Amino acid sequence: MSATTIDELVLEELPPGLSKLQLELGQDGLGRSIRLPVLAVRGTRPGPVVGITAALHGNELNGIPVVQRLLRSLDPTALRGTVVGVTVVNVPGFLTNERNFQGTWDLNHLFPGKARGNAAEAYVHRFIQRVIRRFDVLVDLHTASFGRVNSLYVRADMTTKETARMSYLMRPQIIVHNPPNDRTLRGHACKLGIPAITVEIGNPQRYHGDFIGRTQQGVRAVLADLKMVRARPLAPGPEPVLCRKSEWIYTDSGGLLQVFPSVTELVAKGAPLAELVDPWGDVTAQYVAPYDAVVVGRSVNPVSPTGARIAHLGRLADPDDPRFVRRS
Repeated sequence: MSATTIDELVLEELPPGLSKLQLELGQDGLGRSIRLPVLAVRGTRPGPVVGITAALHGNELNGIPVVQRLLRSLDPTALRGTVVGVTVVNVPGFLTNERNFQGTWDLNHLFPGKARGNAAEAYVHRFIQRVIRRFDVLVDLHTASFGRVNSLYVRADMTTKETARMSYLMRPQIIVHNPPNDRTLRGHACKLGIPAITVEIGNPQRYHGDFIGRTQQGVRAVLADLKMVRARPLAPGPEPVLCRKSEWIYTDSGGLLQVFPSVTELVAKGAPLAELVDPWGDVTAQYVAPYDAVVVGRSVNPVSPTGARIAHLGRLADPDDPRFVRRS
């Protein structure tokens, strides 16, 4: 089945079943179309529209097979509503193995963009208008970036029932409370009234097999919770570590970096976190955990100038904090 080229996602015009689409979003310097690869499954019964987006950063690949495998597994005769998966959002970055758009802009800091802005602003504006506004729910899939590794974790507003429930259904290792008050895709979707979560699926520029499978199961569990597909028995898994916030720790000098704890490891305040050595092997700086935390992600690139990332630390939430919605 060949892909149908469209310039706007009009779900009512799609036939029941699986559709392969190419959504025009702009042109390159030679006037050639930039087209987003989209899969959509329209069920035979009415229901919500769930969107799944992958590769908003061009080197974050793990979301692509999640979209492909999940949508191809859906039976439209048993599906209530529509599931739309954009396998690659940042097409230029994907084609050049780069995180940013045209090597310059981080798209996930530019939403909602501008109709007559620069190349990246126009791109994200059209993406919002032609795709995201069609969704009732959004799951945005990411990974770590070059030189870093991630746990399987979710960023979401954990004070909101809908997004907190989605987060637990994903069965992540870690959940980071992160209100949608920034210029990310998730943040803007929430401003539009679309419950949205960000799922970080391990490491960049590779297929992280076990995390891909777990994420596919998690997104399907979200669909089942919305009564779009039949629920499957699924063990809840270990309780995720809930963090009230998170932040990166950075170097204050340069050298060759070694980070000690692994992702998902709990570290106590004052525990050794990392050290820098100079080209001759002498230790020039040592870093300790500034507070009790869980390691959400970490650097694996030894070459570290001043201001390089060391570790992404999550501050654990108080189990009695009434602000956060817990697993029901």
